[in-house]
Amino acid sequence: MATKQPSILVTKSDGTIVPFSVEKIRRSLKRSGAANETIEHIINELYKRQYPNISTRTIYKTAYDILKKSSRQVAGRYRLKRAIFELGPSGFPFEQYIAELFRQAGYSAITNRVMTGHCVTHEVDIYAVKDKKSCVIECKYHQLQGTHCDVKIPLYIQSRFKDIEWHMKETNDSQQQEYQGWLITNTRITPDATQYAACMGLNMLSWDYPADRGLKDVVDKTGHYPITCLSTLSRHEKYMLLEKGIVLCRSLTEKPDHLSGIGITGPRYFTVLTEAQHLCEHIVKMEWV
Repeated sequence: MATKQPSILVTKSDGTIVPFSVEKIRRSLKRSGAANETIEHIINELYKRQYPNISTRTIYKTAYDILKKSSRQVAGRYRLKRAIFELGPSGFPFEQYIAELFRQAGYSAITNRVMTGHCVTHEVDIYAVKDKKSCVIECKYHQLQGTHCDVKIPLYIQSRFKDIEWHMKETNDSQQQEYQGWLITNTRITPDATQYAACMGLNMLSWDYPADRGLKDVVDKTGHYPITCLSTLSRHEKYMLLEKGIVLCRSLTEKPDHLSGIGITGPRYFTVLTEAQHLCEHIVKMEWV
């Protein structure tokens, strides 16, 4: 008979204390591609190292350190959430990353576009177009975990979008374009914010929303991982690449000279390139937008 593991209370990033969910850890490790024996080894280690109100950050670090010894590819996928938080601190790299996701889905995408509304002009984070669909996209990047987008954010974004849409319909009415407003964030969205957005027809994408089609699902299924997932790059090297507008691991596999351009040569050049290739080797088409 299996030994019943002791109950553990953990402290989340927002300060709340909740019971430790073994199944949640198991699911996230499995989604990253970890082998069953590795998953059970990590869970056993977590129970061994637990103490009252252990932080989820410590739990994550323990799991990540074990995974990295087993497979850098799996470890890179597992650290996706933290990697997206590293697309900062200004938030502009996050906007570049989202623009790249739209481009990979077949859209043309421009960042920091000044657009005319019926009442006033607006600076839009991303303007993406594909066929007869025009998307006005606002990105809300948060550097701290535990931060949420409440209803004030979609209220503000929807009002700006409707002003822009009004002007676009006035000037492009004969083209029969479909106009969409978007809110995309790297954190979670409160229930009243999702309720308002659904009621008003505002599209939203967050870490885990919509269900099974959130940001984590889009990235895991398409393989468009950000370079911040790479464990073989230092933080400084990641920032140098981000400053050059290189945000996807796929960009490194297509143009490896990006690595030599920041001084990575010799054996490390091939180590980093190999990790990037493994991370994005399962790129598939996914209709998410």
